[in-house]
Amino acid sequence: MARALRPDASGDRLVLGRRAVLEALRAGRPVSRVLVSGEASRGPLGAIVREARARHVPVDAVDRRRLDLLARDVRHQGVAAIAAERALASLDAILAGIRERGEPPFLIALDGVLDPQNLGAVIRTAEAAGAHAVIVPRRRAAGLGPAVVRASAGAAEHLPVCGVPNLVAALERLKREGVWVACADAGAPELYDTGSLVPPIVLVVGGEGRGLHRLVRERCDRVVRIPLWGRVESLNVSVAAALLLYEVAHRRDATSRTMSGTSP
Repeated sequence: MARALRPDASGDRLVLGRRAVLEALRAGRPVSRVLVSGEASRGPLGAIVREARARHVPVDAVDRRRLDLLARDVRHQGVAAIAAERALASLDAILAGIRERGEPPFLIALDGVLDPQNLGAVIRTAEAAGAHAVIVPRRRAAGLGPAVVRASAGAAEHLPVCGVPNLVAALERLKREGVWVACADAGAPELYDTGSLVPPIVLVVGGEGRGLHRLVRERCDRVVRIPLWGRVESLNVSVAAALLLYEVAHRRDATSRTMSGTSP
């Protein structure tokens, strides 16, 4: 029985946490089995159990120690799902989908974000702000493992994550498509909320510690500054991304209201 419950050796097929598992089911991701700790199967996990059974997904009550073993260092909240691995989207597919929707591209690219919690948090905020996709380099970036999916609170099931072989080349491709490339830098003279961050746009945020690579920064059409009034020298990457994403969302919605002739 234990052998049947264990996913592949990489652990990438595990979905952990209540919100992440529920959204995986709702999004129609192929799930072969849901595991719930025996003592929690009738409590707050009831919605997950009902959703799984409605989709004819087997639900097994297991000892909590079994979940601890499967989850390793990721908090599971008493539930796990064994699901098909979430594939990264291609840039061609992302752009084709945006063209079909007839909308100006609204994207965010991560340059070397290695912390799964930060990647998951950015995915969550990007989905909430109405971005079309998150772009990550296939190397030097956190993958879509259980920690990322859980940190995204299920948003990774709804927002495409695009993997590119070379981030610089991807930005150059987007520029040829008429998409502005913007990033934040503490030394930039322009504040981030002056109105320049509007779609079509791809925001670029750097990884923990090092920030943006030189070649990536050189591809940016706009460099803006998020003001800091305290003593810390920088914001967490997911916080900086959230400010930039919602600035774009605010300007996008204001432009839509102006074009439609409606007042805020």
